[in-house]
Amino acid sequence: MKKTAKRRFGALVVGLSLVAAACGGSSESEDTTATAGGELEGMKGTMPLVDLGSEFTDGLNAFWTAAGNAALEDYSYAAESFDSVMLIALAAEAAQTDGSALASQIQAVSAEGETCSDFAACVAIIAAGGDVNYEGASGPQDMNGNGEPINASYGVLTFGADNRFSYEDASYVLADAPASDIVPNADVTVERQGDGVLKIGSMLPETGSLAFLGPPEFAGVEYAISLINEAGGVLGNPVEYVQGDSGDTSTDTASTTVDRLLGEGVDAIIGAASSSVSLTVIDKITAAGVIQFSPANTSDKFSTYADNGLYFRTAPADKLQGAVLANLIASDGAATVYIMALDDAYGTGLADSIEANITAAGVTVLGKKIYDPKATTFDAEVAEIKDANPDAIMLVTFDEGSRILRTMVEQGIGPKAKMVYGCDGNMGNALGQNFDSGN
Repeated sequence: MKKTAKRRFGALVVGLSLVAAACGGSSESEDTTATAGGELEGMKGTMPLVDLGSEFTDGLNAFWTAAGNAALEDYSYAAESFDSVMLIALAAEAAQTDGSALASQIQAVSAEGETCSDFAACVAIIAAGGDVNYEGASGPQDMNGNGEPINASYGVLTFGADNRFSYEDASYVLADAPASDIVPNADVTVERQGDGVLKIGSMLPETGSLAFLGPPEFAGVEYAISLINEAGGVLGNPVEYVQGDSGDTSTDTASTTVDRLLGEGVDAIIGAASSSVSLTVIDKITAAGVIQFSPANTSDKFSTYADNGLYFRTAPADKLQGAVLANLIASDGAATVYIMALDDAYGTGLADSIEANITAAGVTVLGKKIYDPKATTFDAEVAEIKDANPDAIMLVTFDEGSRILRTMVEQGIGPKAKMVYGCDGNMGNALGQNFDSGN
């Protein structure tokens, strides 16, 4: 079942026809005192997203609430988490092992076979000797040889007067990796034998600066496992699951979780959400012959990382999101922009991508402030942005973004006064909740 990635790309393609042009911000000289609505109204942002459809979201929520959890308000990376599990399970069936050799089939089951979305239908194709092309809840998921998708869909979401956004109002932008980025399938260089029972662990944010992503990601993982087991499991046995927290880079939670999961004999670990967290544990995981599969890592560093052929992600690399955001800002009419980004692999990488693409689009970058996400206040950083007086402000943050936005509002450069943009690290309704509560 050795296959190569589908050739459905050319140069980097970013479709903008579905993006709404109005940002909802105004120039600083305009009178905004009479503007109704919440302080975040008009803020736009992007995240990897497709039109999930009610079948998936209703099924996911029914499963999640039946397990005693609160209904999901955000779906950030839920589908990507779901698809990560599905691809691992299908690869195990194709390889007929839960050992490290299953990694060599993950790219294969994602592209150029008979299209299927239902796990049982995909397994039937494999059992009949066919090749499968799993079309996931998060999109086609055609994998490059380095373990990342070659195509992406981004949702463009806009906060309303209640400081929330609605997924129903999203518009969508497509982006494909250029042909020059396509590489051969990586060889699996660490051999680990399986025992016939696929065991999956999770290392996702129960705590820390990305904790708002935890519920949809855990829900996606557990929902996928439930459907797989309802369909008969993998290799004739139910899939086993061990949950774990990733925390963030301010703690050693991820390392502790990985040690526990490896000690319990997992075959694959779903996570982390944070690129910087994954970089702290990727060597430990892959050296053990265990698959690491992130639903949310977007740092470009993973595209060429020496990972023994065992690291995968269903989230697209930031070079694609950087182009989408740059085109969004430019199409909204901004002539100047100021970028504020957290100091980690994700923040600096995405900021660099946005800067390069926005400059190429003819927009002037007045400054790029890289800040310490553990800072207690952001008054000085925001004051620098105010003094620069850009048309648009691009925020590459995690949950500290709510405090940055509050400071921006206090200094008169919030979304009612400026075009303000977010990205997948902060675009959740938790941002509005935290802003409203003063967190």
